[in-house]
Amino acid sequence: MGVSTRLKGRFRKFLQRPGTTVDLGPFRKRLDAIEAREESLQELDDGALTAAAQDATEFVEICAVGREAARRAIEQRPYDVQLLGVMALLSDEVAEMATGEGKTLTAAVAAYGHVRMGHGPVHVLTVNDYLARRDAEWMEPVYTLLGLTVGWVTEASTHDERREAYLKDVTYVSVSEGGFDYLRDQLVTDVEERVQRELATAIVDEADSILIDEARVPMVLAGSVATESDPVHEAADLVRELTAKDYEVADDGRSVALTDNGLKKVEEKLGGIDLYADDQVAHLSAINVALHAQTLLDRDVDYIVRNGTVELVDEMRGRVAQRRRWPDGLQAAVEAKEGLSATAEGEVLDTITVQAYIALYQHVCGMTATAVHVGEQLREYFKLEVAVIPPNTPNVREDEPDRIYSAHDMRDEALVEEIKLAHEKGRPVLIGTLDVKASELLAKQLAAAGVPSHVLNAKNDAEEASIIAEAGAKGAVTVSTQMAGRGVDIRLGGSDEADRDEVVELGGLFVIGSGRHDSRRVDDQLRGRAGRQGDPGGSVFFVSLEDELVTRHAGDALPASPRMDMDGVVHDDQVEYAVEHAQRVAEGVNHEIHRNTWRYSVVIEQQRVALAERRERLLTSEIAAIMLLERSSEKAKETDEDVLSEAARAIALFHLDRLWAEHLAELNEVREGVHLRALGKLDPLDEFHRAAVPAFQKLLLEIESRTIATFEETDLSDGWQPENADIVRPSATWTYLVHDNPFGSELDRLIASVGRRLTGRGE
Repeated sequence: MGVSTRLKGRFRKFLQRPGTTVDLGPFRKRLDAIEAREESLQELDDGALTAAAQDATEFVEICAVGREAARRAIEQRPYDVQLLGVMALLSDEVAEMATGEGKTLTAAVAAYGHVRMGHGPVHVLTVNDYLARRDAEWMEPVYTLLGLTVGWVTEASTHDERREAYLKDVTYVSVSEGGFDYLRDQLVTDVEERVQRELATAIVDEADSILIDEARVPMVLAGSVATESDPVHEAADLVRELTAKDYEVADDGRSVALTDNGLKKVEEKLGGIDLYADDQVAHLSAINVALHAQTLLDRDVDYIVRNGTVELVDEMRGRVAQRRRWPDGLQAAVEAKEGLSATAEGEVLDTITVQAYIALYQHVCGMTATAVHVGEQLREYFKLEVAVIPPNTPNVREDEPDRIYSAHDMRDEALVEEIKLAHEKGRPVLIGTLDVKASELLAKQLAAAGVPSHVLNAKNDAEEASIIAEAGAKGAVTVSTQMAGRGVDIRLGGSDEADRDEVVELGGLFVIGSGRHDSRRVDDQLRGRAGRQGDPGGSVFFVSLEDELVTRHAGDALPASPRMDMDGVVHDDQVEYAVEHAQRVAEGVNHEIHRNTWRYSVVIEQQRVALAERRERLLTSEIAAIMLLERSSEKAKETDEDVLSEAARAIALFHLDRLWAEHLAELNEVREGVHLRALGKLDPLDEFHRAAVPAFQKLLLEIESRTIATFEETDLSDGWQPENADIVRPSATWTYLVHDNPFGSELDRLIASVGRRLTGRGE
């Protein structure tokens, strides 16, 4: 009996297993179709494995070969449920697989399948460089046995290393590095300078995080400009001198404005100017962003300062958001607040959102432990369906109801006591905190109570793997910011499982959340660290009615006098509902932000695609030279054919890139100003489109006219020389991600300040 025949029998039994509630109809249909065929793989030996794999075109046959290769190469035999995950990925779906179910190996088998089905090259998109390299090196023996090549790209990779990695059958790369490479490839003037090949298939790890949480994050390619202004340091010094009476923070905590007293102070410091005069917009903007940086962005919560730089913290993962920065001068304002030199933003040469970059792939699939909660969004933005893969072993983790306290101090005291009791028994404890500051405070409180702990947050993320690997050791106490995307299993008894039996007797890993996150998915990722592969475990969340999530989104839903005991523990159904309601509201707000951002970006992405096609023709054909011959004077006809081709291509590409950068800057200004038209009861989105479409049509015409004008003015007597045409590309380029601005655009902040002043706080 062949490998795939045995595997089909196992699948049949699995599909009939009691308690399998997921819709597995598509899998049954695939099995029926495959069983109708008379072909089957025979038992494979090492020499015949690769040859047989070339003929394995059906899903189950791919699974059979992949399973055998994994067993022989790394001594890991995929579970049946992992192969169901492979089938979902081969069907361009998102597989929801619980933490510890082996998504890394599932992705490797699926990548092999996509290549063999002609969907290569395959890019496995990860959340960070560490996972990209680790997973590629880990799975390399499997790919080698299957006859495939594998590579990886990190931020430190050179141009040649990137090109070599992308030439492999399978490339592991973080989504940001992949996007940056795409942007750089869009500015090359020679096809040989490209590093990426066609964007065929993307397997997205932590799919909900990348496709939803980071989808609206723009990736930016910037270039140097002649001068860089730095107006914010003076503003930061002025704002630093203000007191609480000089400004007022809005109830939602998302905006702040000067009071009359504060306005008077600032204007006097600036020499008695009228800050709201038409010629003082620069000063007003600088004061606004400095005020936001000073009052609404907290060190060790929203960002950390490390090695003399401001590093943003990803609120979903609690780790440093690599190369991310705030827009609208806010980044420079935070740097000024911390006494650091402002980093240059430069001129934006090109930008693309994570969502738009993923959409460029012909095939997209992904894996995550928490996809169902965002199933509608995955369908709306990517046309992706979710396949829920049951766990290999039933989950026996005990999830306790939330313990809700009336105040922070009562919650924290109870939290420390709970951890201390578990630690004294020897039970390993993993505590998830909401930010860096909270993790460090809790570690100090535990130390004062005589409980040693390991802290994992954005400040020591380099030690991530070793800390997580030992979080299941007997007596271990680990305090971490959010666990989503950490990428390392927690084994009971430690990495070597030396004390596994004792830890099992104690109840397994105990996961505690010190407050609810804005997203249920992040909380579920934390819970999922316990109960791996049928292990015992437990989880509970400690919540305070003073938590920002509750006060911001459910303050009105809380009863005036909730029922509670002497220890401050709340026992009230209405309060429990309010906490859940607050989380749903927060998720709704984030979804609405995503939808609005996406609506504005649609027309820009359509224009990008059209311009990219035009650029490709300019780069790979003689269309620029033909255009000059048809539209220019006798000069083109009299120019040497090779010189004409080289000059026409270089000039046309320069002006296309130059005009696209100008177009992006213009659209940014339009988008910031278009909201003013809402005051006239006009739809801002419609107004944005009315401005964006004609601007793009003008751009296309301008490319030709500028190309012709530059060609006519260029001295070609000594052949083609870029300096003769005054074609100067940026002397330096760099990349960064723009952090979602939590306070709206600079114009939004300006309007808010003016509005407050006109309603009684100024004139």
